[in-house]
Amino acid sequence: MCGRFVSTTPPDELAKYFDAAPPAEAALAPNYNVAPTTDVYAVVENESRHLEAFHWGLVPFWAKDPSVGNRMINARADTLATKNAYRQAFKRRRCIVPADGFYEWHKIAGHKVKQPYFIHRVDDEPLAFAGLWEAWKPKGAEDDEVLRSTTIVTTDANATMSVIHDRMPVILPPSKWAEWLDPANEDVDSLAGLLVPAPPQLLTMHPVSTDVGNVRNRGAYLVDAIPESQVVGSGPEAR
Repeated sequence: MCGRFVSTTPPDELAKYFDAAPPAEAALAPNYNVAPTTDVYAVVENESRHLEAFHWGLVPFWAKDPSVGNRMINARADTLATKNAYRQAFKRRRCIVPADGFYEWHKIAGHKVKQPYFIHRVDDEPLAFAGLWEAWKPKGAEDDEVLRSTTIVTTDANATMSVIHDRMPVILPPSKWAEWLDPANEDVDSLAGLLVPAPPQLLTMHPVSTDVGNVRNRGAYLVDAIPESQVVGSGPEAR
């Protein structure tokens, strides 16, 4: 799964990295602890490729209330073609959610507190999460009241991730960006073939402060590695 990530790269740099036009709206603030229901950047393509801000938590076009998106921050790769909430978006409304890294929590036997880890590319370039997007508006609302929302697609964990969790975001390589973003591509069988675990050597990870569990904490220190003595399950009580 992916429930928290880091987004600090300026939007103009992200746009250049993904060969997209920068967003027209004001830049989102750098955030080392991006949480569901906040606004995040996503790369989309229609007549051109561009970077936009989206609400994190997919709100299907048929939803009666936007709160349904709170339960749709992630979408399992194996259900995109069949689940009603994702089927149409998978076919026609795909995006890339950029991230500088993400967090995952490891359950330690005998401990109530889980140990968070920060996962990022070994070369520290941005990650390209496969995503879906939707446009929703209340009945009778004006066009400028449309809520654009997104979800991050997840798949089985690779060898690097599997030691702490059994799921991970789908990370698309640059060679697959155009295929994934192309709105004219409705070959869901071929698209499903892109939704595989990233190569293990792409990622590295280290334990970080449990402060990341509080969404009010957004500072840069959250991605710093903590000493072994502070890792859950490694203190004197573990011996």
